[in-house]
Amino acid sequence: PRLCVVGSGPAGFYTAQHILKHHSGARVDIYEKLPVPFGLVRFGVAPDHPEVKNVINAFTQTARSERCAYYGNVAVGRDVTVAELQQAYHAVVLSYGAEDNRVLGIPGENLSGVYSARAFVGWYNGLPENRDLKPDLSCETALILGHGNVALDIARILLSPLDLLRKTDITDSSLAALACSKVKRVWLVGRRGPLQVAFTIKELREMINLPGTRPVLNPADFTGLENAVKDAPRPRKRLTELMIKTALEKPGQKMMEMETQAAAVRAAAPREWGLKFQCSPQEVLPTADGQRVRGVRMALTRLEVRGSSRRLPLDPVVPFDTQRGVIPNSSGRVEGVPGLYCSGWVKRGPTGVIITTMNDSFDTAQSVLEDLQVGMLDVSASREGFGAVESILRSRGVRPVSFSDWEKIDAAEVARGKAAGKPREKIVDLQEMLQLIGH
Repeated sequence: PRLCVVGSGPAGFYTAQHILKHHSGARVDIYEKLPVPFGLVRFGVAPDHPEVKNVINAFTQTARSERCAYYGNVAVGRDVTVAELQQAYHAVVLSYGAEDNRVLGIPGENLSGVYSARAFVGWYNGLPENRDLKPDLSCETALILGHGNVALDIARILLSPLDLLRKTDITDSSLAALACSKVKRVWLVGRRGPLQVAFTIKELREMINLPGTRPVLNPADFTGLENAVKDAPRPRKRLTELMIKTALEKPGQKMMEMETQAAAVRAAAPREWGLKFQCSPQEVLPTADGQRVRGVRMALTRLEVRGSSRRLPLDPVVPFDTQRGVIPNSSGRVEGVPGLYCSGWVKRGPTGVIITTMNDSFDTAQSVLEDLQVGMLDVSASREGFGAVESILRSRGVRPVSFSDWEKIDAAEVARGKAAGKPREKIVDLQEMLQLIGH
């Protein structure tokens, strides 16, 4: 069987890995619109969380397998259609993530100074399409809408001491912009209450212990919550207890001396961050000239208000639920299109961490393997795979990037990083990447 996977993030690689491991004859080709692989492991994981990027080692093993091939710099839907892939392969798995930004649907959200988290994270992580974001960091207070791990990532990057960031693979230009940043206060605003925050305890603890920065949590937000979480699952209970402890921390109470010292150091810190609850953004307020953001008008909430989202289907042959921003599917089998599958965020929406995506991708891969086994996928008809796609791409003037091409880019980035004392210096210009490999 010849199979192809569209997207080279965790969902794409885990799907390929599972199929190759459990079917000794299958061949899997992975297509990626950027020259460089790994999706959100490269462009989403915060630069100061290098340990999360270790999955790249496993993905590299998969890509080097003789039954796997990587074709970067190929945009499915533009350079080659899904229908053309279906002609060339016995099965096609779509694993291309969440393609679009959520919109709040409120007045003023297009004002200068308002950025989507996706673009901001892409900016400091070197995603080529966000390299020219140039966020304005000239004010003292930044407001982040959201109480998830990405919100904490952004707050941490805005407030981290530069010497911590210098040792990461954050891009050079973002580091330079952060060095001139005037931001010293970050508010993280959520529509729901303290019991519904979506971040995890590890990220919260990291934020609380960030050097030179103090948490500002309002004790009133946490009164009576000890009882409310008594019977909650352990992770939620521990997370809430940590917020309560931080909110009520006052030097001079009966704490161990070390803790009191730590609290005193925090109290004197030059930068601060805090959580605000049950606030729903109603309008982004402009400056007098109507050009820039000046503030955000909030409404107090009782219930969550869902922001609408604008998401696009990849290709007319792929059914798409624009409301939920996912491909309608059952265990990864795309509804009404035999031989087409999906995994990752395009299957279930942009939620969960890498391990969630791994399990979800194994589930889709299992569906593909079952369909091969019971003869749902007709492998008696031979399919050309990349041979057929290559001539289509050539006729359209598209030159794919191979995995060994990527390894040249990788080596160049690591060498540049070494010179600066960093794990790597990402190349953010697509043309530069392609020149480097002689394209």
